[in-house]
Amino acid sequence: LQLVETGGGLVQPGGSVRLSCVASNGTLDHRAVAWFRQAPGKERTGIQCIYWRHNARYYTEAMRERFTISRDNAEHTVYLLMKRLEPEDTATYYCAAMSGDVCPPESGVWDYWGQGTQVTVSS
Repeated sequence: LQLVETGGGLVQPGGSVRLSCVASNGTLDHRAVAWFRQAPGKERTGIQCIYWRHNARYYTEAMRERFTISRDNAEHTVYLLMKRLEPEDTATYYCAAMSGDVCPPESGVWDYWGQGTQVTVSS
């Protein structure tokens, strides 16, 4: 299974962006998928996770109001919509998939990772 993230780039403070995570060489059927992010010099932290049947788990309450995870199972794609972006949201954003339908918060246990997409929030 391979994951590819797209949608990153330069965004002005207060702006919005939607990231996509597309699976290939396999499917996301019955797999949980999560978004993580990592800023320079900081640990990789979980944002949100979505189960096969679209229920979500929020790892970071502070981002719950501004970030929304969703998925299109037919297209094997998971999205992260980010609104009201702040400079502190600048990071590389990664999607990850599990072999099963579970959403552990620890980044080290996830089975598949994309290469990441950079989001820079700056005026």
